[in-house]
Amino acid sequence: MGYPQDALADEEELLLHHHPHWKMLVLPAATFIVVTALAGFGIGVASARLDGTASTTAVIVVAVVWAALVAWRCIAPLISWKCTHFIVTDRRVLIRQGVITHSGIDIPMSRISNVQFRHGLVDRMLGTGTLIIASASDDPLEFDDIPRVQRVHSLLYQQVFDSLEFRRSGEFRRSGEYRPGEYRSSGDIDGDELGHEVDGPSPDGARPGWRAGRRR
Repeated sequence: MGYPQDALADEEELLLHHHPHWKMLVLPAATFIVVTALAGFGIGVASARLDGTASTTAVIVVAVVWAALVAWRCIAPLISWKCTHFIVTDRRVLIRQGVITHSGIDIPMSRISNVQFRHGLVDRMLGTGTLIIASASDDPLEFDDIPRVQRVHSLLYQQVFDSLEFRRSGEFRRSGEYRPGEYRSSGDIDGDELGHEVDGPSPDGARPGWRAGRRR
């Protein structure tokens, strides 16, 4: 059983699994192209203007510098992107990230009190944005570069609403006060509106959950 399935509990249903949006790989890809072009130019100049041992030494130096830059600015971000997971199940939201040192955040659906998203013009064109999740007792968490953020927002809204209705129906059954058709609107969750689009700044106190695939 592969990841993220091995992070789930028994009978927990996986609804969504995303890595951060591919836009975080644009800069590493551009860096690779530029560094490779410069390395090729440097090797060509060294081969044309130097002879013997000097030419060989120059080529080795250029190759080593190229490999170091590619590993630092291209391969490392790619691995970080691949090892960052945003997961939604029918019970919770999970964030897993890290290569050598792993870190994670679990947010139970029953604890989520507010779901918002924010995206500018470029993000709308690319189909991404920032998701903001507020739990009942903690500061809001921001997750940048979420692919199809509106779809994720709608999914979370529905799951939180279903969780609320399930808990309420259980309370009614235990108390004997259940009345068919009785419900409370999603706007009553902790006195706050559950989900809406945010065009302006983040809510006061919001803290980032990840930023381009890494924690701040």
